[in-house]
Amino acid sequence: MKKMTLFCSLTLTLMLAMSSHQGFSQSVEASTQKTRLNLMIGATLNHEELGTKKERLFLKDFKYLTPANAAKQSRIHPTPDEWYWDRIEDFIDFAKKHQLTLRLHGPISPQASKWVKNDNRTPEELSKILEEFATAFAMKFNYEPTVKYMDVVNETILANGSWFGPKPGTDLWENPWLHMGLDKNGYPLYILKAFEIATKFAPNIKLVYNQNAGMETPMWDKVKKTILYLRSKGYRVDGIGWQAHLLLGAKRIDFVDNIDATVQKLADLIDWAHQNNLAFHVTELDYLVKEKSLTASERQIQKKVYEKIVNVLQEKSKQGEVTLNLWDLSVRPKVGVGHFQSIYDEKLKPTPAYHVIKHALNTSNKSFN
Repeated sequence: MKKMTLFCSLTLTLMLAMSSHQGFSQSVEASTQKTRLNLMIGATLNHEELGTKKERLFLKDFKYLTPANAAKQSRIHPTPDEWYWDRIEDFIDFAKKHQLTLRLHGPISPQASKWVKNDNRTPEELSKILEEFATAFAMKFNYEPTVKYMDVVNETILANGSWFGPKPGTDLWENPWLHMGLDKNGYPLYILKAFEIATKFAPNIKLVYNQNAGMETPMWDKVKKTILYLRSKGYRVDGIGWQAHLLLGAKRIDFVDNIDATVQKLADLIDWAHQNNLAFHVTELDYLVKEKSLTASERQIQKKVYEKIVNVLQEKSKQGEVTLNLWDLSVRPKVGVGHFQSIYDEKLKPTPAYHVIKHALNTSNKSFN
C-alpha cells in the first residue's frame, strides 16, 4: 500500500512537473511570438533587367518581387485591339523558377493607356473598358501560385483629400476614371467597380488599395473611409499600400526636417490598418535627390530616414502583416525632376541605405526575447 501511495505521489509530481514545463514552454513560445519580426522586404525589377547584374543583385537578397511596369494597363492593353501579356508572363516564369512571392502592380489608376485618356470618352465607355481589363487581369492571375498581392487601385486621392481626376489631353499625370462619376454617397464608381471585380474574380489574391503622397491627414482619412465603405458594400480589401516616393509626393519638410513626427503618423496609420484587419505595404520606396552635386550628402540623409522608417515597420510587424518594396535597386533618373535613389549607385555599388536594408533582412523573421 505504501509502495502504491509512493508511486501515485511520484506520478502526480511528475505530471505536475510536466504540466509546469509545458506551461512554461507555451509561455516562452507566446512571448517569442510577440517579439518576432515578420517584415517581408523586396524590390522592383524592370523587364529589361532580367538576366542582368541587377537580377543577380536582387536574387542575392530578396524573395519578394514587384514587376515595375509589366502589369500596367498601358503595357498590357496599349490600344483597343491589342493585348500583350508576354512581359508579365516572363516575370511569372522568373518567380516560379526562383520561388519568389509576387505583388502585381497593374491597378486601375492614372497609369492608364493613352487611348483610355481620350477626352471624348463617355462614362459608359470608361466603365466598359475598366470592366474588360480588370476582369481579364484578375482571371488570368488568380490561380498563379506565385502571385500573393495585387494593387486594385492606385493614386486615387490628392494630398488635400480631393479625388484625383482627369485633365485635358493625354500626356499629363491624370486619372481619367473619375469621369465615370460618383455614387449617391460621393464615392467614385471606378473604385467600387474595380474592387467588385477583384473580389469576384481574384479570390486567391490579397487585394491592396495603393496610395501615393506623404502622411497628409485629409488624404489618409479619406482612404480609411473609402476602405470601410468598400467593405460595407461587401467588397474585399486586404491591405493598404503607401508608395513612399520620398521627397517627391512625400515632402522634404516632413521626411527630413520633421521625420520623427512623420514617422509617428506612419506608425499610427499602420496601427489603424492592423486594427481593421488590413496588412500594410510600403510599395515603392525610394528617395529623390534633386541636385546631383549633393548626392553624397543626401545619401547619408537617406540612410537616416530609411533607418527611422524601417525601425517602425519592423516594430509593427510584430502585431500584423507589413511588407516593404524598394522601387528599383539603383539610381533612377527622371528628366526635370532629379535622381531617385535606392540601395545601389550608378555603378551598382552599395550605398549607405543598402546597409539599413541588409540589417533589416538579417533580423526579419527572427525572434528576440
